[in-house]
Amino acid sequence: MSGQWRVAVDRDRCIGSGLCAGTAPEHFQLVDKKSTPLRELVEPDEAVSDAADCCPVEAILVTDAATGDTVAPV
Repeated sequence: MSGQWRVAVDRDRCIGSGLCAGTAPEHFQLVDKKSTPLRELVEPDEAVSDAADCCPVEAILVTDAATGDTVAPV
């Protein structure tokens, strides 16, 4: 696993539940009622993978920046 993760949100799929911002407020915010990552590349953080795992519509994808392997959702 590399030193960084890539965080992406499918804003078309996002329903704006806010679970991501509540789970990982240092990584996500709601903009126009849709989830937006604060940074595309982040250091590995369990809160980021938890946010992706708890998204009710799986709109968040976390991948290993070096390999492209999916980190979350599981």
